[in-house]
Amino acid sequence: MQRMNSKYVLPVALVVSSIIGAEMAQAGSLKIDAQHSAVTFQVTHLMFTKVDGRFREFEGTFDLDEENNTISNVAVAIQTASVDTNVEGRDKDLRSKRFFDVEKYPTLTFKSTAPVKLNGKKGKIKGTLTMHGVEKEVVLDAELLGKGKDPWGNLKYGFQATTVVNRKDFGMTWNEALEAGGVLVGDEVTVTINLEAAPAS
Repeated sequence: MQRMNSKYVLPVALVVSSIIGAEMAQAGSLKIDAQHSAVTFQVTHLMFTKVDGRFREFEGTFDLDEENNTISNVAVAIQTASVDTNVEGRDKDLRSKRFFDVEKYPTLTFKSTAPVKLNGKKGKIKGTLTMHGVEKEVVLDAELLGKGKDPWGNLKYGFQATTVVNRKDFGMTWNEALEAGGVLVGDEVTVTINLEAAPAS
C-alpha cells in the first residue's frame, strides 16, 4: 500500500476535522427535562377572571442547530389525564367527555412541520397540534432564553414558547350560559411552555 506523502497529512486531517466538527454542530438533538419544565394554560372563567392549569406529565425532543441558529424536528407528547388546576372536581370534569375525554384521547401531541431559523433568539415554530382527535396547524412563538452548565457540568438550554388556541376548533364545545349574558368558560386558551432541555444521550 502506498503511504500518503506527509505534506498532505495535516491539510487532510484539518479538512476531516472541520467536516466532523460541522456535523457535530448541526446534530444538536435535545431532550426536554420534565423535572425543570412546565406546560401551563390559562382560560377565562365567568367572562372576567382567569383560571390557570398545567399538565404534569409530558416529554419531548427537538434539534437545535446552533451554527445556523435553527430549530427543527420538534416533537412533544402530553398526557391529558395529568391535567391539574389545583381543584379536584374541576380536574375530573376536564378529564371527562365534556373536555379532554382522556380515556379516548389520552395523548396530546405537537409536531413541527418545518425548520425555523431564529431571528436572534426568537422564532415562530409552525406545527400540527393533535388534541381531542383533531389536528390543527398552530404557531408557537418561541424564544431561546440562554444556555449554560449546571453545577455538575451538564449543558442545559432554556426556552419559552407560547400560543393561543380555540378549544372549539378541537371539538371541545361544552359551555353554560350566564344569566347576565356571556358564557361560563372562554373559548380561547393561552398555552405557555417553559422548558429546560439537555443534549439527548
